[in-house]
Amino acid sequence: MTAQQESYPTVEFLIGRFVDWLKHRRELSEIRRMNRTDFDLIAQDLRVLPEELDRLVEAGPHSADEMPKMLEALGIDLENLERTQPLLVRDMQRVCSLCRDKAHCHGDLSAGTAAEHYQEYCPNAPAFEVLDKPIKH
Repeated sequence: MTAQQESYPTVEFLIGRFVDWLKHRRELSEIRRMNRTDFDLIAQDLRVLPEELDRLVEAGPHSADEMPKMLEALGIDLENLERTQPLLVRDMQRVCSLCRDKAHCHGDLSAGTAAEHYQEYCPNAPAFEVLDKPIKH
C-alpha cells in the first residue's frame, strides 16, 4: 500500500470534527446576525421559547445524539415511536439537547448501565417511564 492510499482514521475523524465545528460556528454567527424579531418568530414557529432556541442553536446539531441510544438501552423502538408519536420524539430531542448532564449519560451508555441509572439524572426519565408501561384499554 502506498502512502497516498493509507487510511488514517484518527486524523480523518479529527478533521471531520473540526469541519463540523467550523460549520457550527458559521451557523451561530448567522443566527447572531439575525434580527431579534425574525429570531422570535422562528422560535414561535418551532413552539419553543426564544431563550430555548438560542440554547438549542448553541448546543449544535448533535446535542440529542444520546436520546436514540438511551431509547435502545431501554428497549424502546425509536422508529415505531417516530411513527406513532412524532411530537413526543421531537420534545424528547429538545429536552435531551438542553440536558446539562451529558457526561453522566455518556458514561452510563458506554458502560451499559444506562437502563439502571437514567432516572437519577435524565430529564427525559418521566417520558421514558410512560413509554415503558403498556397502554391499558
